Amino acid sequence: MGSHRGRLVLATTILGSSIALLDGTVVNVALPTIGKDLDADLAGLQWVVNGYALTLSALILLGGSLGDRYGRARIYAIGVGGFGLSSIACALSPTIGALVGARIVQGVFAALLVPGSLAILQASLRPKDRMAAIGAWTGLLGVATASGPLVGGWLVAIDWTWAFWINVPLCIAVVALTLTVVPESRNPAAVKGFDVAGVILAVVALAGLTYALTVAPDNPGPVALGAGVAAVLAAVGFVLVERRSPHAMVPPSLFRDRVFTTINLVTLLVYAGLSASMLFLVLFLQTVAGWSALAAGAATLPVSAMMLALASRFGTLATKHGPSRYMVGGTLVAAAGFTLLALAPRDPSFVVNILPGTLLMGLGLSMLVAPLTGTVLAAAPDELAGIASGVNNAVSRTAGLLAVAALPPLVGLSGSDYAQPDSMAPAYRLAMLVCAALLVGGAALTALGLRPRQPECAPAPQAQAHPQPPAR
Repeated sequence: MGSHRGRLVLATTILGSSIALLDGTVVNVALPTIGKDLDADLAGLQWVVNGYALTLSALILLGGSLGDRYGRARIYAIGVGGFGLSSIACALSPTIGALVGARIVQGVFAALLVPGSLAILQASLRPKDRMAAIGAWTGLLGVATASGPLVGGWLVAIDWTWAFWINVPLCIAVVALTLTVVPESRNPAAVKGFDVAGVILAVVALAGLTYALTVAPDNPGPVALGAGVAAVLAAVGFVLVERRSPHAMVPPSLFRDRVFTTINLVTLLVYAGLSASMLFLVLFLQTVAGWSALAAGAATLPVSAMMLALASRFGTLATKHGPSRYMVGGTLVAAAGFTLLALAPRDPSFVVNILPGTLLMGLGLSMLVAPLTGTVLAAAPDELAGIASGVNNAVSRTAGLLAVAALPPLVGLSGSDYAQPDSMAPAYRLAMLVCAALLVGGAALTALGLRPRQPECAPAPQAQAHPQPPAR
């Protein structure tokens, strides 16, 4: 990690992943403006978010396995390049339907680049440098994610299409760096077949569930019910296919490791809460408090600052002392931040009502993300680094996808309610408390599933306990 090339590899993986993560948070801030310009209701805006998250979640496992087979750097470069091209299509979209379609394509290419970044670090750096590198990766990626609302607010003030145009030069730079400085790596033992049935079933399961959750509140009936039933059947079929397939996208052996299974369940809870909370916060500040998009985005900067300053440090501490204490503490601190934000009045003061909550959120995420990511990746053999990264990324993205689809109707939002202060204010408070409860559940699961001083975060010398986690 201390070499010139090592630092360039780290920078390349951070920049590429940042593009995908920044795009999601930037788009969240732009949603109210997109809704006005393209005459979209809440369901249309949900699909701007969920169309991208759907293909990313469903295909990210395939992206990880493709990198293991055909070269992680090669697949990473293809994903970044395609992401840039599909961003152009998003920026040029004349209708909400066209924008959703372009976002679906964008998610396909994101599924190639997201798992590749962590797999490249795992395969390229010395074992003793990996946790520190992951700490730097998560810290700077957290900055990109949390800076998204600020960047988005600034871009929306110009034109919402710039939320997509900004990706293009960044993608060109990442492709150039990948082709020149990233060492190629692959799993020589990877099977050559494709798990076509697994891919189709994963897409059907996630698409059906997302569609059912999105349309059922306004149009309950046989169509929504049918989509939900199809999703359940496809999910069961996916599990059966993966258990029997000779070239499964998700080798069942990964989930025989207790640490790997536990951390992925924790990831599901944590990222559901995180994704939904960031969406509801920026909507509340714009719709209820009347802040501009730029001001609402700037309110999340303390999260970025805390993660930039502390994430790498907590990654190093987790290597020395074990990840459990930091993961439990981090989820509880972040949950306390969500609770404080839920108590904000309709005309909040940034210093009194918003800053304390965002500082706690940033501190909690700084404590949590690097140990979580390092532990889940290290729980898999190095030759399965791409698949392990893909699984954890799929879990985190699926969590965000389902939270964004399910939470608005759960807290009473539908149609154009997102633009009505009287509807948005109580829905926001309830949503933030639900997010806090999800993180408390993650803390409890971590405490039960991980023993405090197990060596999950240290490189495992044999096929027993190995450390690592997700993307964002």
